[in-house]
Amino acid sequence: MTQIGTAIIGAGLAGLACATALRESGQSTVVFDKSRGVGGRLSTRRAEGHLRFDHGAQFVTARTHGFAALLREAEAAGQAAAWKDSGDAERIVGVPGMNAIAKHMATGLDIRLGVTVTAVERTPIGWRIDTDRGTWTCERLVVAVPAPQAKVLLAEEKPLVQEIAAVRMAPCLALMAAFEEDVPVPFRTRRDPQDDLDWIALNSSKPGRDGAQTWVAHAAPDWSRKKLEETPEEIAALMLPMLCDRLGIHPTSARHVAAHRWRFARVTTALGAPFLRDGSGKLYAGGDWCLGARAENAWESGDAIARDILGLA
Repeated sequence: MTQIGTAIIGAGLAGLACATALRESGQSTVVFDKSRGVGGRLSTRRAEGHLRFDHGAQFVTARTHGFAALLREAEAAGQAAAWKDSGDAERIVGVPGMNAIAKHMATGLDIRLGVTVTAVERTPIGWRIDTDRGTWTCERLVVAVPAPQAKVLLAEEKPLVQEIAAVRMAPCLALMAAFEEDVPVPFRTRRDPQDDLDWIALNSSKPGRDGAQTWVAHAAPDWSRKKLEETPEEIAALMLPMLCDRLGIHPTSARHVAAHRWRFARVTTALGAPFLRDGSGKLYAGGDWCLGARAENAWESGDAIARDILGLA
């Protein structure tokens, strides 16, 4: 078994924010994530033909000084840029994909990707972490995963689980479709809460994207719930005609189509506090589900956990 200081489960914005702040203060941290890349829903899917799709978070905005400073740093490093949607509102996106912002945050961190945590258990000196790649022990544990997953992982921690139980998250089904460059473009983005496709974006209109015309569509929560257990292929077959109808083109003009299931995509009822902490101060849980649906909320939660650990809160 390998002993570490603070173990963080989850390499999304919350986990990365926490790890970054702890590292800057000289704290030893290791981040575990079951995925192949960092960022959580700040994700970019690659496909044959040099195609890229931001199939999770579409952009980020900043209301807090800390997150705004992070985005300025990413822009200065060439890993983020401004993007204007159909309403001419200015958003910040990763370059060449949304996950570039997460990669910028991950620089210098000890992150173990492709590692699935199967169980956590209290020990006299902290925590034991069992994974499909071995076992670690740590002094302090930070769980920065979606609320439903945190409930399962922390099932024995009854007081925290009871608080997490009040959180509600909704799924989102995402469609990724590529067309030839000469296909008409009726808009850059379209948001309609009343439509089964409540968000549509011309992904290729973002800075640093090349080649084919690429679109991302997100299904509304109710539609996503109804179709959640369909296969990705079935979801794509259902969503492509819907997208093409909104674009005024025929489905046969698509040169690439894929779908993705985000089971815990949108926070509908937040915890109402930046994080949860047990009485010993050796266990924390956080994420966007603590504060709200915005990407910045995840960063705020992770940063708040780190500040609490460091006694800066």
